[in-house]
This record gives sequence, C-alpha cells and structure tokens, in this order.
Amino acid sequence: MGSPCLKGEIELKNSFECEVQDDSLAATAKEALERVCSGKALDSLPRYYSHEFVDRVNEMKFQGLEGARRSVELYTKVLSDLDVVVKEQLTDRDRVTSRFVVSGKTFGKTISISGITISRFLDGLIVEDWSVIDTLGMLR
Repeated sequence: MGSPCLKGEIELKNSFECEVQDDSLAATAKEALERVCSGKALDSLPRYYSHEFVDRVNEMKFQGLEGARRSVELYTKVLSDLDVVVKEQLTDRDRVTSRFVVSGKTFGKTISISGITISRFLDGLIVEDWSVIDTLGMLR
C-alpha cells in the first residue's frame, strides 16, 4: 500500500499523518554553508541567520551575527581558496542536517575536510547550528 501523502509531503513515522516537507529550509541551509561559511558572502549573514544565532562548532560556541563572522574567519585565516560544498541534506520539521566538504589550501597543500551541521530554523532563519568538523583531516 502506498503513502497517503501528496507531493511535497512526507509520511510521519508509524502514522497515517502527513507533514509538508519544506525544501526552502534545505536550500537556505545549503546557501548559508556554501556562500557564507566559505567567506564568499560574509556580508549576507542577516539573510540566512537570526540575530540570536548560536553556532556550536566542535567544542566552540559563538553567539549572534558577530559570532558567526568570527567562526567563519577562523577558517578563512587558515585556508586560502576556501570552498564549501554540500553533498547531502535531510530535513526534519524545523531542522536541516547537511553533510559537506570544506576544501582549501594551507601551507601550500590542498586539503579537504568533512563535516556535518544540524541547523534549526525559526521564521525562515537559522537560529542554531550544531557542527562537527573533522579538523584532524587537516593533518593528513
């Protein structure tokens, strides 16, 4: 028996209820990672992130738009030609999980490191990110 849901909806687990799957949240999370977190469009922070934004990266915590700017600057200071590419995303209600690869040059060597970010949205903006990044990948 097929799903009772319409196009653009997902069936809730163990239920006959459906929920609208908001692809715009995934698109916003992807753009934020690829444009802002790469440092390419740092001035567009308010387009993607709430003023109350909380960014957790590994064991670090940054708050507000200025905190987000400092978080990105940690990477742009270490890596030149910084690029972030989202490889896969999953959306669940107000959260988007993004698997991505960060690449850039450091000490004349091109490196790639993987990461995963869970973004929570409120009113179309990211209010929280929880990220885990393979910083040991920089040593390989």
